[in-house]
Amino acid sequence: MANKKSNEVLKAEIKTTELRQQILEMIVKARGTHIASALSIVDIVYFLYKDVLKVNPKKPNDEKRDKFILSKGHGCAALYVVLADFGFFPKKALDLFTRPGSILGGHPDSARIPGVETSTGSLGHGFPVAVGFAMANRMNHSKFNVYCLVGDEELNEGSNWEAVQVAAHHKLDNLVLIIDFNKIMISGFAKDILDPLSFTEKFKAFGWSTVEIDGHNFNELKIIFKKVPLKNGKPTVVIANTIKGKGVSFMENQKQWYSLLPNQEEYDLAIGELTDRVERFKNL
Repeated sequence: MANKKSNEVLKAEIKTTELRQQILEMIVKARGTHIASALSIVDIVYFLYKDVLKVNPKKPNDEKRDKFILSKGHGCAALYVVLADFGFFPKKALDLFTRPGSILGGHPDSARIPGVETSTGSLGHGFPVAVGFAMANRMNHSKFNVYCLVGDEELNEGSNWEAVQVAAHHKLDNLVLIIDFNKIMISGFAKDILDPLSFTEKFKAFGWSTVEIDGHNFNELKIIFKKVPLKNGKPTVVIANTIKGKGVSFMENQKQWYSLLPNQEEYDLAIGELTDRVERFKNL
């Protein structure tokens, strides 16, 4: 691996670790939840805004833009810290997360937050809207793409599979679905509650191009998204294997952190781990 690429990945690791610190700080300050859900996707969201999406923070409604939809709206803290980092709104807004009068609620609100394409939160709604956006782009002969991030639990919703079929039928190769495959639901492990079986086989059966990657590996993300669409005339699904609570050792793959709020000791420990990780990266 070339030094330049290694340096690029190292910078991304530092940035996303710092973003994880911000996620913890804003959620704990707000006495909120869904820390682990945000930690599992922040690498993907940051990568998309850094290397993939054609967007302009100064003109968030520019017709000449790609669209990103966070369908798993409960993971919105990850989206908020990334939007703030790229200048869609001032970072000081993060301090007011879920406060009265704040633009940043517990789920993304497209009427209030620059850069949010559609309001999400009720699972199974965001992806069908993304399919609609992609169809509109096709009808308008737009060259811009639509990217949608869903949770694996969210794919239990039938509305998503209707949208999957519609996208394939209309050959929407301007549409990319990313699955946050962290394998944990609010009630426990997915395999024990409603086993998703093989997403690859399901999507291939519906006529999609499929690929499975490590959702925390910036090299893999870069390689795959350079190839999108994987096949002309087919929508693409990226099955991103992720870790719930990624970055904080005692939260990783622990189902209780879906909704648990850390106490002061746990918060200090988590921030300490992330701070140490940043320092290690900077010393490499």
